[in-house]
Amino acid sequence: MPVEAPIVILVHPQLGENIGAAARAMANFALSELRLVKPRDGWPNPQAKANASGADWVIDGAKLYDTVEEAIGDLDYVLATTARRRDMIKPVLAPEEAARAAQGRIAAGGRVGVLFGPERTGLESDHVALADAIVMAPVNPAFASLNLAQAVLLVGYEWFKQAGEQGLGRATPVDPSGEQGTPMSETRLATKAELLNFFTRLEAALTRSGFLYPPEKAPIMVRNLRNLFARAGLTEREVRTLHGIVSSLARQRFEPGEPQDD
Repeated sequence: MPVEAPIVILVHPQLGENIGAAARAMANFALSELRLVKPRDGWPNPQAKANASGADWVIDGAKLYDTVEEAIGDLDYVLATTARRRDMIKPVLAPEEAARAAQGRIAAGGRVGVLFGPERTGLESDHVALADAIVMAPVNPAFASLNLAQAVLLVGYEWFKQAGEQGLGRATPVDPSGEQGTPMSETRLATKAELLNFFTRLEAALTRSGFLYPPEKAPIMVRNLRNLFARAGLTEREVRTLHGIVSSLARQRFEPGEPQDD
């Protein structure tokens, strides 16, 4: 997990439940430092820990500030999240580009913070003015408002992607995280020789059963069947299963041209 990461700063958050949900989103993406600027219902808040769903270290380590200026005082790069256009001459970044910028700053030894506004109103323009850049997400313009945890999760997700190659999903000592692609830990893709051997057996069985009928249509039927199985990307284990199916069906007796049950 990344040791250095952006600091999440919640400005005047309202509900403890929302603070807890934001902390849970932070933990999902290895963001651990939370700063709170004058939470409406005071701090600590038992509802925050209850809704953090186990991300207790984020809640327990949260720092309290009276003003945004104090909360960002030791930082050298600050991003402000908003869904509204602001009449300011200031860079506007999508979350992915903002995460890339944050990564570069942190790699150079800087300290980065991300401001998130109150649930009902978002950040005030005076708070946005303190930031180095604005973060705006590509959302439905007719319904652009994200709740607090969603906004934190979106930024955290993009940061985590930029921070390095990560596994997918849960990881435990006995069950590693997932990877993109088709898992082949207990098998492998079938070789062409194995596929051709299966095709030969299948086509012989279909000929005996009368499926490849009439004879003049057999070549194109065979070609279509081969294309079907070639597209499937069969594994060696799956080919062995298909051999077993052919063997089982071959034990039945059909007359050439006899219709068979579906």
